[in-house]
Amino acid sequence: MENIIQNIQQIARTGLVAPVMIVALLAMMIVPMPPIGLDLFFTLNICLSIIILLVCIYATRPLDFVIFPTIILVATLFRLALNVASTRIVLLEGHTGTGAAGSVIESFGEFVIGGNYAVGLVVFSILVIINFVVVTKGAGRVSEVSARFTLDAMPGKQMAIDADLNSGIINQDEARLRREEIASEADFYGSMDGASKFVRGDAVAGILILIINIVGGFAIGVGQHDMELADAVKNYTLLTIGDGLVAQIPSLLLSSATAIIITRDSRKQVLGDKVKQQMFANTKVLWVTAGIIGLMGAIPGMPNFAFLSIASILLATAKWLDKKQDLEELEQKVEVDEKPAAAAENKELSWDDVQPVDLIGLEVGYGLIPMVDSNQNGQLLNRIKGVRKKLSQELGFLIHSVHIRDNLDLSPNAYRITLNGVPVGESSVHADRDMAINPGQVYGELQGISGKDPAYGLDAVWIEQGTRDHAQTLGYTVVDSSTVIATHLNQILHDNAQELLGHEEVQQLLDNLAKQSPKLVEDLVPKLLPLSVLVKVMQNLLSEGVSVRDVRTIAEVLAENGSRIQDPIELTSLVRIALGRSIVQKINGIETDLPVITLEPSLEQLLLQSAQSASEGSIGVEPGLTERMFKSLEQVAQQQEMANQPAILVVAPGLRLWLSQLVKHSISGLSVLSYSEIPDNKNIKVVAAVGTD
Repeated sequence: MENIIQNIQQIARTGLVAPVMIVALLAMMIVPMPPIGLDLFFTLNICLSIIILLVCIYATRPLDFVIFPTIILVATLFRLALNVASTRIVLLEGHTGTGAAGSVIESFGEFVIGGNYAVGLVVFSILVIINFVVVTKGAGRVSEVSARFTLDAMPGKQMAIDADLNSGIINQDEARLRREEIASEADFYGSMDGASKFVRGDAVAGILILIINIVGGFAIGVGQHDMELADAVKNYTLLTIGDGLVAQIPSLLLSSATAIIITRDSRKQVLGDKVKQQMFANTKVLWVTAGIIGLMGAIPGMPNFAFLSIASILLATAKWLDKKQDLEELEQKVEVDEKPAAAAENKELSWDDVQPVDLIGLEVGYGLIPMVDSNQNGQLLNRIKGVRKKLSQELGFLIHSVHIRDNLDLSPNAYRITLNGVPVGESSVHADRDMAINPGQVYGELQGISGKDPAYGLDAVWIEQGTRDHAQTLGYTVVDSSTVIATHLNQILHDNAQELLGHEEVQQLLDNLAKQSPKLVEDLVPKLLPLSVLVKVMQNLLSEGVSVRDVRTIAEVLAENGSRIQDPIELTSLVRIALGRSIVQKINGIETDLPVITLEPSLEQLLLQSAQSASEGSIGVEPGLTERMFKSLEQVAQQQEMANQPAILVVAPGLRLWLSQLVKHSISGLSVLSYSEIPDNKNIKVVAAVGTD
């Protein structure tokens, strides 16, 4: 046995499994097989069908058995090859008796149907009807519908993954795994649609093979072997029925496995656990059923023993499940610590009674409390953790924890986001619905509650959770209520990142940098610059959307210029020049050509003269001139957006900060850079020059 296993492993390692299987199937169809060989292969066929059925039952979801369509094809070909081999022996040796084709066929012909070929024909017909009309036809229809709906829902699922990725709920690796899972799901259901046709064809082939064997056996037995008609009918019919039953039973098992795997949902859970959870979770069903069966069993003339026995079993099961559920509820209750009451004494006030302001806070109405309760399957905490992780990676420092509390002053479905105790965002969600966001182009209308995406202001509809797939097929981006809140939080924290960075965070960044460049940190703080200046520089960068991940470059620029410049604004400009490559890449990617907008020389010269004569960074410009320039910039920015290109305004270094602050909250998508911030390897292409006209 060990030698056989080693030989099989050697064949598997050399990649000869498929060729060996093909040769074996051809040999079974062409080369006559002895009865003992048929016994072994028929037994192996039954064993293989049982294994496939059990794998389908114990698989937690359909994609866990993604090779199932191929297994169906191989098992079907194997069974058909056995039918050819058994037909040859039945027709050649059937005149010698019912044991001519081996013990397995003889046993099914004699024992299973009692040696009565009339009973065998009826049993075989019933098996064929069950397999062909009920199981195979239903599984084929489910496969077809599942494949069509899976393919239709793919675009919406892809957009949902992109939405989760952009909101920080998942990272790039998780997004890639989800996309691969969607592709695998589409391939699986598409393959199952075709594989179900093999199973259906196998059932039809079983009927035809039965008819051919009986007719051919009569002709050969009577015509060639001079058998009596009664003997020929008995021998060939019993052999044919036995052969048909041996093949039809594995075929029925395989059809049942196909039906089970294709009717499963995509969530990970064992089939037995699903049955227990969804059928027997409510014990009232068992109590009522037991009562009905018990009443029927008490009627005179009914099979009292059978009905009353089943009713007793149902009552005992319902009682046991009730006790089990009560124990589980007791175990889930939170134990309350008993503390001695100090009723007679009043506790003195202390500094512990002065609660600090939450840096990041989230207040929810009482209707949204289940969303933050993990015991009620709330997902908001995980979503917020994903947002913090994504922002920490993007911005370059650890985002503080979000303090969540309930607020009875809010409406039940409302929530409020605060920074340093001050509300900065507020909206409402429907916890029992999903938000279908219109990304700009959809193919139909949805029934639901109209609303707006709180993060970006897009039109949206709150829909029932069961209509998610339908909404995705229409082109909507569908997210749950937890994702809506998390995305809104992500947008607010990103826009106010400078308020999240303080002295403690900057000191932690320096401590991490000191592990790699200790001399740089030692010379910078506090020898050249105080920590407060470094904090201000980094806050300035964050306020303009520049990440502080590259702490080493920031520290090197400050160390180089800190001895002669102490102004945080000037230092920020120098740091931006050093970070120019990453700034431009964030705006325009890795493209070599950089489309930019410039100011006409006369206008730029006028603004520079005003800046030189102004104090503290303010520029005195005629209001009408500023308004005309602002409208021109807005028009050009819109043209760039329509052309699917970034809107980048390039100006002299002395004007960059003023213009950036001017357009920051007014012209969406317009980035303001100075000439010195553009890397040398970029080809500048001027797409427009804004003047005073």
